[in-house]
Amino acid sequence: MTVTANIDMARDWCSGMPAAVLGFPFGGDAAVYKVGEKMFALATTDAEPGYITVKVDPIEGEFLRDHYSFIREGYYMNKRHWITIDLVPEAPMDEVRELIEESHRLVVSSLTKKARDELDIESP
Repeated sequence: MTVTANIDMARDWCSGMPAAVLGFPFGGDAAVYKVGEKMFALATTDAEPGYITVKVDPIEGEFLRDHYSFIREGYYMNKRHWITIDLVPEAPMDEVRELIEESHRLVVSSLTKKARDELDIESP
């Protein structure tokens, strides 16, 4: 799989998450995915290799950074709660998808019940 295919696949997964909204508040080279006005992912649109930044449980994030050379502290984010995944060919895309889904779940769980109801999203 090519690097471009990896970033396209990751961005498609983000767009497909329940109530996901895509925006470009930082310019055209950074796609920001939100649910209920809270960001759950940030992905490059033109970098090679592409990368995606997602929210994680702090303990899981530390484990992932220690075990994968293509995972690092969140780029321009809270280093404890966010990781950046370089979407190089050796990055296992099934795990990337799981991390995107977990990031979305973490953000949804932080929303108020009223916000989840308005977005028609089940509580995780």
